[in-house]
This record gives sequence, C-alpha cells and structure tokens, in this order.
Amino acid sequence: MSSRELVVLGTASQVPTRHRNHNGYLLRWDGEGILFDPGEGTQRQMLRAGVAAHDINRICVTHFHGDHSLGLAGVIQRINLDQVPHPVTAHYPASGQHFFNRLRYATAYRESVELTEAPVAADGPLATTDAYTLSSHKLSHPVESYGYRLVEPDGRRMLPARLAEHAIAGPDVGRIQREGAVRGVTLEDVSEHRRGQRFAFIMDTRLCDGVYALAEGCDMLVIESTFLDEDERLATDHGHLTAGQAARVAREAGVRHLVLTHFSQRYPDPEEFETQARAAGFEGELTVAQDLIRVPVPTRHLPQHHLR
Repeated sequence: MSSRELVVLGTASQVPTRHRNHNGYLLRWDGEGILFDPGEGTQRQMLRAGVAAHDINRICVTHFHGDHSLGLAGVIQRINLDQVPHPVTAHYPASGQHFFNRLRYATAYRESVELTEAPVAADGPLATTDAYTLSSHKLSHPVESYGYRLVEPDGRRMLPARLAEHAIAGPDVGRIQREGAVRGVTLEDVSEHRRGQRFAFIMDTRLCDGVYALAEGCDMLVIESTFLDEDERLATDHGHLTAGQAARVAREAGVRHLVLTHFSQRYPDPEEFETQARAAGFEGELTVAQDLIRVPVPTRHLPQHHLR
C-alpha cells in the first residue's frame, strides 16, 4: 500500500525552544519525499525522525526568514555527502535567489548530486508528475512568501460487483482500464470517479486570497498558527495567523485534516491552539503539531453506497 504521511521535524516560530526545533516538514507521497521549509537543525531532526537524505526528491521553501531556510545549507550538503542517487529539485521565491545562493554555497563541499534550481515567481503550476501537480500561490508577509499545493490527478475506482455483473475479470480488467471498453462494456459501467487527494502547506502569512486558494478542498492542510486569537492585532502586524483564523480558513475550505504549527514561544500550553480552533467551528480531524510526530494523510472518502 502506498504511503502518504507528514513527518514533522520542527514546529517553532522565529526561535527554537527546549521542546520545539525550527521548522521542517517532510511529506511522503508514494515513494517520493518533499521537504518543506528546512530551518536550522533540520539535519539532526531528520536523524531523530528516521528520515534519510535519500528520502528527499524536492525541497520547497516558502520564504527566506531564517526559521524556514537556515537548514538549507546542511541539508544540501548532506544530500551530496550521502550521494543521493536521484536528482533533487528546489523551489523557493525567485526574489530570494541571492539568499539561496549563499546557503547553497555557504561552505566548501564536493557536489555529487544534480540539484535543479526552480525558483517561483508567480502563482500557478510548478511541476507535474504521474502522482501529483505541485503549484504555488503568493501569500502576505513582510518578505515575499509562497504557499504550496499538491493535487493528485482524478482517477477511476473499479467496482467489483459491477465487474462481476458484466463478467469482466482477469486480464480484461486491465484492458478496460487502458482502452475504455471491453465487449461493449465501458469503463463508466464498472467504475466510478475517484477524486484525487489534495495537500497544502501554508506558512508565514496574513489572511489573503492565496490562503483560501491553497486550502480549498484539501484532505490535509498544514498551516501556521503563530498566535492565539487574543493577539490577532500582533499577528496581522507581523504577517501571521492566529489559531482561530487558521481554523476558520479550514472550515470554509472544507479541509478534512487540519495541522496547526509554527507556534510562538510566548505560549506554554499548546492545548489552547486546539481549544481556539474548535471554538472557531472546525469539526474535522485536528492535530496540534509536535516535533517528530507522523501524521497520515486521511484515507480517501468512500461513496455512500460503500458505507452501507
């Protein structure tokens, strides 16, 4: 069975604490790994979480504040040290190219891996594979920042009862999937539409159109909630969200699993983030992120006739 999960490497905003490292998140998606916002200490957190450099196929940086990018130097050098056998692609705001250059070449090392630089300069698709389309949307922060969205292509779910009813079995199952029809029986006769899964990653931002576009219909939304609601003015001034704001976005966007993260050191009790998210009306699955936890992407929605 394919594995889709979020590995949380760090959850602190601005400065690390005794219990929270700087940001870092690895999304495992069918054998591919996408590393988001590697902050300082990410390389060590990878070791603690059982994540290897070989697991990384893409790196996505939302913006070039240190808590989201200072780990790039170590991660890139580790990818080369371990001689990762596949190319790695890095996405980051094009306006921060000089920061990326400095981090990539911060110290001397031997380059042994093909690292493709793919800077982001506008909203829209960044990459398309058989497993997903990766796209970006601009956010609202004091420095240029982009969020990322992963969408699996829609497909078809084969229905065993319908296959049996039409006497489609063995090699004919694969044939009808490839060709669309067998002996007058169409693919639509024996299958149903399967909506592709959706994932979004939103870090430092105020409420803006990009937040809603990224979150729309997501099975899993990873989103910053730096402040609690009583500090909403402070959040807006610094280009951040509160727990209640993040939860309202998730509620309005129809998110199934909400992952809150990027917490200010000023709050000692993380349970308050869950309390405020629920008070904002979000009723889906909710995780207040902690370092080194793994959060499975929700299983697919089953149509009603499968639930009877």
